[in-house]
Amino acid sequence: MFGSRLVAALMAAPLMIATGSNAQAATATTTFPVTATVIKACIVSATPLAFGNYDPTASAPNDATSTLSVLCTVGTSYTVGLTQGTASGATVTTRKMANGANLLNYALYQETGRTTNWGNSAGTDTVAATAPVGATTLTVYGRITAGQNVPIGAYSDTITVNVVY
Repeated sequence: MFGSRLVAALMAAPLMIATGSNAQAATATTTFPVTATVIKACIVSATPLAFGNYDPTASAPNDATSTLSVLCTVGTSYTVGLTQGTASGATVTTRKMANGANLLNYALYQETGRTTNWGNSAGTDTVAATAPVGATTLTVYGRITAGQNVPIGAYSDTITVNVVY
């Protein structure tokens, strides 16, 4: 009995091996699309424009700078404008810091020579750029003109930076 089982097993082994070696795994494949839409976007930040102490009797103007950082999607065209501020009677050409009802005039410029006003009208007095890879750094050049005899005190204003893209 043992021998007949052994013979049957030995005879079936080549058949199993032959059948197993002829069996192939099947494969099914497909593809799927991967998509994304990159949008135009910008963010902006600014450092304070701190003039420090102003001496009304000094003959020289008081100058200071602020730095803007603009990061937009690469290739995005944009303009950067600066509002007139929040003080009563201020314009983009004559900005005013306030201390109660007292006002101290100042101006904001696009370049170190302080001759090109920085306003808020696209195509007129804003800065235009096309976004590179990474942030663009822009300097705002501020000036308080000499000879403004105003009362003692802390004067302030708030400017809004508008990036239009």
